[in-house]
Amino acid sequence: MSFGKTTPILRIFDEAKAREFYVDFLGFKVDWEHRFEPGMPPYLQISKGGCVLHLSEHHGDCSPGAAMRIETDELEAYHQQLLAKNNKHARPGVEVTAWDSRDMSVRDPFGNRLTFTNAIYT
Repeated sequence: MSFGKTTPILRIFDEAKAREFYVDFLGFKVDWEHRFEPGMPPYLQISKGGCVLHLSEHHGDCSPGAAMRIETDELEAYHQQLLAKNNKHARPGVEVTAWDSRDMSVRDPFGNRLTFTNAIYT
């Protein structure tokens, strides 16, 4: 039995704000987007390295307020990149957890929490 990778779907409410946060601030790229017809809500795939996320404005796809952990081997460098952007809504910090990982959490404009971590789980 085998299982494939997981692709989280995050609820968004405003495409422009989502692009500003995920593309301009976090540095993801838009791989593709879909609308059933012009003027309908978007469904997008974004990625950064091996991290792939889906963003949906469709009310039935998911609930806002999700939380996820995204592993990275360059947490400190990524943290410095984000701070250098001087975003007025997000100035994330890095914390050492009780289980000895280094984590940086940031919330998107829709209440979803992304925690970037250097933890290696075995």
